[in-house]
Amino acid sequence: MAQKVEVHLEDDLDGGPADHTLTFALDGRDYEIDLSDTNAEKLREALRPFVTAARKAPTGNGRTKRATSASSSSAETAKIRAWAKEHGRQVSDRGRIHQSVKDAYYAAH
Repeated sequence: MAQKVEVHLEDDLDGGPADHTLTFALDGRDYEIDLSDTNAEKLREALRPFVTAARKAPTGNGRTKRATSASSSSAETAKIRAWAKEHGRQVSDRGRIHQSVKDAYYAAH
Protein backbone atom coordinates (compact mmCIF):
# COMPACT_ATOMS: atom_id res chain seq x y z
CA MET A 1 0.00 0.00 0.00
CA ALA A 2 1.37 3.40 -0.98
CA GLN A 3 0.92 6.57 0.98
CA LYS A 4 1.25 10.14 -0.12
CA VAL A 5 2.13 12.69 2.54
CA GLU A 6 1.76 16.39 1.81
CA VAL A 7 3.18 19.10 4.00
CA HIS A 8 1.60 22.54 3.74
CA LEU A 9 3.51 25.36 5.37
CA GLU A 10 1.70 28.18 7.13
CA ASP A 11 3.25 31.66 7.30
CA ASP A 12 4.28 32.21 10.91
CA LEU A 13 3.53 35.94 10.66
CA ASP A 14 0.17 36.21 8.92
CA GLY A 15 -1.19 32.66 8.89
CA GLY A 16 -1.41 32.44 5.09
CA PRO A 17 0.38 29.89 2.91
CA ALA A 18 4.16 29.86 3.30
CA ASP A 19 6.64 29.31 0.47
CA HIS A 20 9.88 29.08 2.47
CA THR A 21 11.36 27.87 5.71
CA LEU A 22 14.15 30.31 6.53
CA THR A 23 16.83 29.75 9.12
CA PHE A 24 18.86 32.41 10.88
CA ALA A 25 20.84 32.85 14.06
CA LEU A 26 20.94 35.64 16.60
CA ASP A 27 22.69 35.87 19.96
CA GLY A 28 23.94 32.30 19.67
CA ARG A 29 20.51 30.80 18.97
CA ASP A 30 19.32 29.25 15.71
CA TYR A 31 15.80 30.00 14.50
CA GLU A 32 13.50 28.76 11.75
CA ILE A 33 10.49 30.59 10.39
CA ASP A 34 7.99 29.67 7.66
CA LEU A 35 7.19 32.65 5.43
CA SER A 36 5.46 33.59 2.19
CA ASP A 37 7.56 35.03 -0.65
CA THR A 38 6.50 38.54 0.40
CA ASN A 39 7.34 38.12 4.09
CA ALA A 40 10.59 36.30 3.29
CA GLU A 41 11.69 39.27 1.19
CA LYS A 42 10.69 41.66 4.00
CA LEU A 43 12.91 39.70 6.41
CA ARG A 44 15.82 39.68 3.95
CA GLU A 45 15.41 43.40 3.29
CA ALA A 46 15.32 44.19 7.02
CA LEU A 47 18.47 42.14 7.68
CA ARG A 48 20.39 43.19 4.54
CA PRO A 49 22.14 46.26 6.08
CA PHE A 50 23.29 44.19 9.05
CA VAL A 51 24.40 41.21 6.95
CA THR A 52 26.30 43.52 4.61
CA ALA A 53 28.20 45.10 7.51
CA ALA A 54 28.78 41.82 9.36
CA ARG A 55 31.53 39.25 8.98
CA LYS A 56 31.00 35.51 8.87
CA ALA A 57 31.59 33.85 12.21
CA PRO A 58 33.92 30.86 12.37
CA THR A 59 32.60 27.54 13.60
CA GLY A 60 34.38 25.15 15.90
CA ASN A 61 36.04 23.26 13.04
CA GLY A 62 37.37 26.38 11.31
CA ARG A 63 34.82 26.23 8.51
CA THR A 64 32.01 28.73 8.18
CA LYS A 65 28.55 27.57 9.08
CA ARG A 66 26.29 27.29 6.09
CA ALA A 67 22.74 28.49 6.58
CA THR A 68 20.40 26.12 4.81
CA SER A 69 16.76 25.98 4.17
CA ALA A 70 15.57 22.70 2.77
CA SER A 71 12.31 23.96 1.34
CA SER A 72 13.55 27.29 0.06
CA SER A 73 17.08 26.69 -1.17
CA SER A 74 16.26 24.99 -4.48
CA ALA A 75 13.34 27.29 -5.29
CA GLU A 76 15.36 30.39 -4.42
CA THR A 77 18.38 29.13 -6.35
CA ALA A 78 16.23 28.49 -9.41
CA LYS A 79 14.84 32.04 -9.24
CA ILE A 80 18.32 33.53 -8.92
CA ARG A 81 19.64 31.42 -11.84
CA ALA A 82 16.72 32.42 -14.08
CA TRP A 83 17.11 36.10 -13.18
CA ALA A 84 20.87 35.98 -13.79
CA LYS A 85 20.46 34.39 -17.23
CA GLU A 86 17.77 36.90 -18.20
CA HIS A 87 20.17 39.70 -17.27
CA GLY A 88 23.16 38.33 -19.17
CA ARG A 89 25.06 37.01 -16.18
CA GLN A 90 26.97 33.79 -16.58
CA VAL A 91 25.80 31.05 -14.23
CA SER A 92 26.05 27.28 -14.46
CA ASP A 93 22.95 25.09 -14.53
CA ARG A 94 24.11 23.31 -11.37
CA GLY A 95 26.26 23.95 -8.34
CA ARG A 96 26.97 27.02 -6.29
CA ILE A 97 25.98 30.50 -7.46
CA HIS A 98 28.66 33.13 -6.95
CA GLN A 99 27.88 35.58 -4.15
CA SER A 100 28.17 38.58 -6.48
CA VAL A 101 25.31 37.16 -8.58
CA LYS A 102 23.20 36.62 -5.46
CA ASP A 103 23.98 40.15 -4.24
CA ALA A 104 22.93 41.60 -7.61
CA TYR A 105 19.70 39.56 -7.53
CA TYR A 106 18.78 40.73 -4.04
CA ALA A 107 19.67 44.34 -4.89
CA ALA A 108 17.35 44.17 -7.91
CA HIS A 109 14.49 42.80 -5.83
